[in-house]
Amino acid sequence: MSVNLNRSIIPALGKRRITTSPLRIGLSEDCHRLAPGGPLRLGGVDIPHDRHAVGHSDADVLLHAVTDALLGAVGLPDIGELFPNTAEENRGRDSAEMLRLAYSRVQTAGYSIVNLDCVILTQEPKLSPYKKAIRGQLATILSVAESQVNVKAKTGEGVGPVGEQLIIQAQCVALLELK
Repeated sequence: MSVNLNRSIIPALGKRRITTSPLRIGLSEDCHRLAPGGPLRLGGVDIPHDRHAVGHSDADVLLHAVTDALLGAVGLPDIGELFPNTAEENRGRDSAEMLRLAYSRVQTAGYSIVNLDCVILTQEPKLSPYKKAIRGQLATILSVAESQVNVKAKTGEGVGPVGEQLIIQAQCVALLELK
């Protein structure tokens, strides 16, 4: 089957056409190893658990994913470039502080959050009792309405590094709008 591309339908065919939109999307994923001892910090909330995430900072996997999604939507350097794990000042650093600083750069670039859609992948603990608190804390950190933040949780169904409780993983899609 051949496709007839009528030039009246696609006038810019063969020419570079730059379009602009006030909307930008950022996508990010982060994961951290799990080690014995709790609590587990997710979205700025300490959750009782017998394991914690291991990292150079406080290892808040959700805040790291949100930070990179926001930065990526605007084309700014990622969290590893802004807050390298080789810098001593980032050892044990509060990920909420890193997120606030990153979002300040996003706002300076002229963008604001439309919404965030986040997924946390962990076999244990079950996160249903904590999702509202995590959502509220994310909204507070970013000074947005809770209705602009969504948090979901998935298990690894006992399979792979998430299911075997070797890692915890988070993903975030951020929709931004030019002010």
